[in-house]
Amino acid sequence: MQTVIQTKHLTKNYGTTTVLKGIDLTVEAGELTAIMGPSGSGKSTLMNVLSTIDRLSGGEVWLEGKSLLEMKKPAARQFRQERMGFIFQDYNLLDTLTAKENILLPLSLRKVKAADMESRLQPIIQALNIEGLLNKYPSELSGGQKQRVASARAIITKPAIVFADEPTGALDSRSATQLLEQLVGLNETFGTTILMVTHDFYAASYCKRVIFLRDGSIVSELYAGGQDRKTFYDRILETQSLLGGKPR
Repeated sequence: MQTVIQTKHLTKNYGTTTVLKGIDLTVEAGELTAIMGPSGSGKSTLMNVLSTIDRLSGGEVWLEGKSLLEMKKPAARQFRQERMGFIFQDYNLLDTLTAKENILLPLSLRKVKAADMESRLQPIIQALNIEGLLNKYPSELSGGQKQRVASARAIITKPAIVFADEPTGALDSRSATQLLEQLVGLNETFGTTILMVTHDFYAASYCKRVIFLRDGSIVSELYAGGQDRKTFYDRILETQSLLGGKPR
C-alpha cells in the first residue's frame, strides 16, 4: 500500500506559540480518516501544513515520498493543484458557473480534452447522484447539493488525497448523512483517500480511523475495524469524554 502522507516530529510555530508539537502521522492510500479535537487543538493548522498551504516550522513531511522541505513554493503549488482535492465547509463554488462547469473547472484550467473530461465526469456524477443538477447554478442548489458538486470537483482530477474541512458543518442532518454516505461510496468505489477535519462525532463515525488532537499533539486514535457505525460512534464519544472537553 502506498503512503500518501508521512510526518516525523512535525512542529508549527506562530511567533512564540507552538501550535503543533512533534506530530508523527502516516496516511496510506485508500484511507478515510477523521481528525478531531477541541478548538485550538491544531486541527486546521495540521491540515494547512499537510496541504502545503502553510509551511512547517520543524520536523519533516513527505507527500507521496516527496519531502516538503525540498519543495520550493512553485513546486508545492503545482503539487497542490495536481495531486490534492479540497472540500470546504462553504463549498467555494463559482456563482457564475453551472454545477457542471464548476466540477470541470480544474480540468479546463489544465486544458484537458472535452472527451476526456466527459469520461471522468460520468462515473463521478453517478456515484454522487447529481446527474440532474449539472445545468443548475449554485444559487439554485441546496446546501447538500452544493457540497456534492464540490465533492465531485475535488475528485475529478484523481487526486492522491482529498482534504475535507468540516464538510458537514453547514448542512442539516439529512443532507449531512447523504453526503457522508456518498463520501464513503467515493472512498470505496474509487479508492479516494480522504482526510477529514471535523468536530462532529456523527461525521467521524463514517471514517475508518479517527485521530484525536489536544494541545497540538496526537493523544489517541481509533480504528473502526469490523465494528458497525453505531458502535464506532459510541467509542468515539467515550474516547473524547475520557480525553476531556468537547471537539468544539
